[in-house]
Amino acid sequence: MNDPEIIPYGCQTIEEDDIESVVEILRSTLITTGPAVEQFEDKLRNYLGVKYAVVCSSGTAALHLACLAAGIGPGDDVITSPLTFSASANCSIFVNARPRFVDIEIDTGCMNADALEEYLSERKNNGSARAVIPVHYSGLTCDIPGIYDIARENDLVVIEDSCHALGAQYRHDGTWYMVGACAHSDMSVFSFHPVKHITTGEGGAITTNDENIYKKLIKLRSHGMEKDHEHFKYPELAQDNTGNVNPWYYEIEEVGYNFRITDFQCALGMHQLQKLETFLEKRRKIASVYTEAFSDLDHLALQATFEDRNHAYHLFPVLIDYDAIGLTRGELMLLLRDKGIGSQVHYIPVHYLGYYRKKFGYSPGDYPNAERFYEKELSLPIFPKLTREQQEHIIEEIQRVFSS
Repeated sequence: MNDPEIIPYGCQTIEEDDIESVVEILRSTLITTGPAVEQFEDKLRNYLGVKYAVVCSSGTAALHLACLAAGIGPGDDVITSPLTFSASANCSIFVNARPRFVDIEIDTGCMNADALEEYLSERKNNGSARAVIPVHYSGLTCDIPGIYDIARENDLVVIEDSCHALGAQYRHDGTWYMVGACAHSDMSVFSFHPVKHITTGEGGAITTNDENIYKKLIKLRSHGMEKDHEHFKYPELAQDNTGNVNPWYYEIEEVGYNFRITDFQCALGMHQLQKLETFLEKRRKIASVYTEAFSDLDHLALQATFEDRNHAYHLFPVLIDYDAIGLTRGELMLLLRDKGIGSQVHYIPVHYLGYYRKKFGYSPGDYPNAERFYEKELSLPIFPKLTREQQEHIIEEIQRVFSS
């Protein structure tokens, strides 16, 4: 259980109008598979500037659906970053494909496009690589145009893991693109977990500009049910003896899942989306204050930033030389906790996890940049409700540790 006296590393911002929007739906006739789902999808795609958006039960479900819609399956390799939450790799296992990894850029935590190109070059006669899932780590966009070009040269599907990056942007050839617009991907996936930029409690979304992918996503989200009579395979079952389509009839040609999201979650999501720009502004302000305070500290490095990438700051990661400050990471986290400050580590590299070691033979030493990043990383509190007083307290305690 979270200690209310501890400043968490991340936290939702729920206000009275958000609560009222949920209550309104709870008092209505339809609380799931109702109109609020499509309304949320419309608002999301309009914000992102993409043709289609499909909302679902979680970011993990969104990754799973994206792999299914891409036709990934047994014998396929899916490449992602080792520095991510396990869901970015688990989704390939869900469809009986093999998770593969390429190393990160040590200064960003994002997938290294050169490492991807090298990996594919070494295996160009293998033919098993099917998709790449680059992760926009902490809200900083990876080199998605570069990764997209490499992927297209190798006939790979590109699924952006944008769960950290709602509201992030990047510039390419003089044009700014929103993460989720799928200008350099086939699909983009988001999470609406409470610590993310907006929340639906649990929830997720997939965006795409491909109509065929969109139709697959809609069907797979709800058991694989086909209700459009124009696509029925067995019209003799669909129609009564007068030729009219039976109103209850549906078909299932491909097994799907119950990855639906409720209307009251979508009502919350719509209200949260209205506040996203304000939330982003607050996150960026907090990040700028941290950056100014910590930029001259010895033994602490900040994540690289770029003029052509507009960071969404889901996380504020710092890299610390723990040997130099005379504390282990665990000791520092406990020291901060004693001062009322929560922190977290993002992430244990996926190839360290026991399942991946036993099932696929991964081991420490396979991805040195991800491992070095993990050994030094600490995520400091960043969320819209963090007060200036709380942030000053965090800064003071961090500076005290480094000065002593």
